[in-house]
Amino acid sequence: MKLNYTIKIGYRMALFLSILLTYNTHAVNFDANLTDFDQNKKNKVTGLVKDNYGALPGVHVIVKQTNVATSTDLDGKFTIEVAKGQTLVFSMIGFEDKTITYQSGNNFNIVLNQKTSTLDEIVVNAGYYSVKDRERTGSIARVTAKDIELQPINNPLQALQGRTPGVSITEHSGVPGGGIDIEIRGQNFMGAKTTGRNTPFYIIDGIPFLASPLGKNNGNLSINLFNNNISPLNAINPSDIESIEILKDADATAIYGSRGANGVVLITTKKGTQSKTSFTVSSSTSFSKVPKFLDMMNTQQYIKMREEAYLNANASFPANAFDINGAWDKNRYTNWQKELIGDTATAQEFSLGVRGGNEFSNFNINYSHSENTTVFPTDKGYKRNSALMSYNYMSKNRKLIVNSSTLYSNQSNNLPTADLTKQSLTLAPNAPALYNDDGSLNWQNSTWLNPISELQSSYQNKTSTVIINSNISYELIKDVFTKLNIGYTANKFEERKIIPHTIYNPAANLTSERSESYRSNQDNQSFIIEPQINYIFNKAKHKLNTMIGFSYQQTDNESLQLIGKNFTSNAFIKNIGAAKEKLIVSSGKDQYKYASMFARVNYMYAQKYIVNLTARRDGSSRFGDDYKFGNFGAIGAAWIFSKENFAKNISWLSFGKLRTSYGITGSDNIGDYAYLDTYTVQNNTYNDEMALSPTALHNPKFKWEKTTKFEIATELSFFNDRLNTTIAYYNNRSSDQLVGMTLPTTTGFSSITANSPAVVENKGWEFSIFSQNIKTKSFSWTTDFNLSFPKNELVSYPGLEQGTESSFYVIGHPINIVKLYKYEGLDPVSGNFTFYDYNGDGKISSADKKHIASLAPKFIGGLQNTLTYKNFSLDFLFYFIKRDNYNIDMYYNSPGAAMLNLPAVMSDYHSSSNPNATYMPAIYNNPNNNLQMTYKESTAVISDASFIRLKNVALAYYLKIPKLKMESLKLYVQGQNLWTITSYKGMDPEFVSFGYLPPLRTISFGAQLTF
Repeated sequence: MKLNYTIKIGYRMALFLSILLTYNTHAVNFDANLTDFDQNKKNKVTGLVKDNYGALPGVHVIVKQTNVATSTDLDGKFTIEVAKGQTLVFSMIGFEDKTITYQSGNNFNIVLNQKTSTLDEIVVNAGYYSVKDRERTGSIARVTAKDIELQPINNPLQALQGRTPGVSITEHSGVPGGGIDIEIRGQNFMGAKTTGRNTPFYIIDGIPFLASPLGKNNGNLSINLFNNNISPLNAINPSDIESIEILKDADATAIYGSRGANGVVLITTKKGTQSKTSFTVSSSTSFSKVPKFLDMMNTQQYIKMREEAYLNANASFPANAFDINGAWDKNRYTNWQKELIGDTATAQEFSLGVRGGNEFSNFNINYSHSENTTVFPTDKGYKRNSALMSYNYMSKNRKLIVNSSTLYSNQSNNLPTADLTKQSLTLAPNAPALYNDDGSLNWQNSTWLNPISELQSSYQNKTSTVIINSNISYELIKDVFTKLNIGYTANKFEERKIIPHTIYNPAANLTSERSESYRSNQDNQSFIIEPQINYIFNKAKHKLNTMIGFSYQQTDNESLQLIGKNFTSNAFIKNIGAAKEKLIVSSGKDQYKYASMFARVNYMYAQKYIVNLTARRDGSSRFGDDYKFGNFGAIGAAWIFSKENFAKNISWLSFGKLRTSYGITGSDNIGDYAYLDTYTVQNNTYNDEMALSPTALHNPKFKWEKTTKFEIATELSFFNDRLNTTIAYYNNRSSDQLVGMTLPTTTGFSSITANSPAVVENKGWEFSIFSQNIKTKSFSWTTDFNLSFPKNELVSYPGLEQGTESSFYVIGHPINIVKLYKYEGLDPVSGNFTFYDYNGDGKISSADKKHIASLAPKFIGGLQNTLTYKNFSLDFLFYFIKRDNYNIDMYYNSPGAAMLNLPAVMSDYHSSSNPNATYMPAIYNNPNNNLQMTYKESTAVISDASFIRLKNVALAYYLKIPKLKMESLKLYVQGQNLWTITSYKGMDPEFVSFGYLPPLRTISFGAQLTF
């Protein structure tokens, strides 16, 4: 009986689903305005759509003034129902529309003519509005899903590297789920990069998103793995993205006012399509390894160095010199890099999507699951589940448009508490084996700290992200539109660090009383509402597009950090409430409110003269009462001179435009409550009363940082758009810098954060070239090249020499500099490092730290080629950068000074037989070891870190099997970070932070089926 009931329920559900799918497949729309069914007889017709080269897949076929629509399949074929007298419209981007009035017949052959320029159809997202690429007055770079899908990446920002001029991307770790730095046209504001002051403004489907790294100010639990840099954009599945636009100049960013100074990154997720319902299933498997190991000393070199160090010091081997006093085997050798970071990391991703719709409504649903392991000797790793749901509706009279999307993801990362890279680069090569014969950890008679014991501890984080957006537009009267954008985001981030007593040597007889448990939580919720009204006037040669709007955003943050110690059993270690010692390290709640009005006026005359005005007045809770509000704005202008009569006769010129912009944007990316007197609760008490410690002074004059931006550019296309170029010059000046102003120590503070009249300038040239080298029926080849020459300079800083910041900044130089001693070489007689005595006093002191080294890039670029032959496609991207950075000498001490391995190049140390060496002699407790610290602050530790990297290669094969109703099957192999040309001697020239895993080399295999 129960079985029959189950069958009936299953039958009813199947019937309901089939009706729902039929609804989407045949594009039936129960619109309120559709009151009668068409009584005319419908005929099912089929046809083939092609161009001069063959069949055209993806052509939209619409019965005009109805809701009936379909698309051609991979063979260019279509089927649709149409009544006599109705009109069929065939349309596709890059081709001229074609219409036919149906009279009779059941089969049609349609030929579409290619438009002279497909570039005229490209529309870019500018945030509050969209604009045709060729009509924009601002600087907007764009990366589409086509490029994003070529790369086996976890974070969408990785897709921008080498593909967009003026944008610098640096990965912070090869551990999945880490952080990424992005700079758009340089550093505008003074302060360490870790402050996030130069982070751009992120917007996802019209909703502002987190910019600051997760967990950064909440306990430092991830510092040994990610250096407290966990990107919130890891929540976004790159395969869910339709496009990423980067707004750079004043014209493009001023409409975002106080949040546009560092540029704006707009992420648009995929939407439904005007076609029959289709399903997509994709799966991929990736393999990753460290691309390059550092060449370290072998056992023979290491033992020789260590023994010479004691011999030269006339000292015997101490009891704790286990590597050379006989406690460890002097003939043993282990390549610790292979042992600790030499595993192959694997990644698996599976996704399932369904999309479809008609002219008036469409939908897209996609679910994705991915798992990544690491190169550490553990099966722990990173997992992400993400779901994207979008629905778009347009009424039959086309007045009401509703676009909505929901993005949800949850991530988890389970790793050791520390990156093992540092240990792999410092352990003595003759250190003991990791395990005993019985599989237990080897502590070698308590002579070392077994690095693999870290695996018994764990760092875990969990992130849950929700982004909900609804955009409603309605045409009140002809050419007057109202629009309402509503959004909500929630991000919950939880970190745990578990340190059981079992990570320590059992000989210490420790118990769970020494176990520790850390937990921190961050809860961020944000709500935004943006009503606006648009008016469009289009008559004869005049086109006017105006907009005025209001924005209100409120963001609430809560954080909590707890520590538990002294557990009765490790079984309770995750329950801090079970600890005998409990400590609330911090508990906080802050709120950010933001309100503004914005306006835009865009005027075009004769489709060749364009002026764009934007303005915004912002109010932010992050500033004192005297400066709550700020005004920002810009003007942009463009002249499409190729439409002038003198240019129409230039046969080789397809398109020509000059554009320029000038304006002021701002930044309130400075944290909450920075202008107030603030206090920190102390853990200690006085007379049983909780103590407060002052942490900052009140400053009512605390105000907006601002950036004045100027740009002039030309965009040219030649030979029927076969060759397209853009040349741009920009000059940005950032003032009212928030810096620490020196105070008398009698105030109790060494400095107060205040606005300085210091000015930082970023200027440079950007070049981009796109060429259609070859295009035939079977073969095509395109090239995309970009090159940027950024220059950063501290133009002025009144009072710099009187403050402590003179140690970090020099007027006339970039703000990313280091002051250094000038290294003069090794004295072949004494074996000591020598340095240039700037002041001639006969000694080397801080007064001689005069040499200035810039770590800012000289130029950045990328070269991408795409080749297709029949069903094959090949894409490869080279990324290159010219700059200086710290080398490995920065991170190692004198030869033989400690029981630590060194790079093989450091075996070139001074001795009587090697007087012209590179490094000081191996001497235990060398009385001149102070020179080693001076050496680390000298020009010796800065070297060329330029490189050319084969960043990405993607090879794909497309297959179609109509008999199996298979629209397409894509088989592909992709590679990331495959090959690097560099003179840099470290592990990776891109990411030089010592002790952290560099970006990995990845090979990915996958398949995507659409049916």
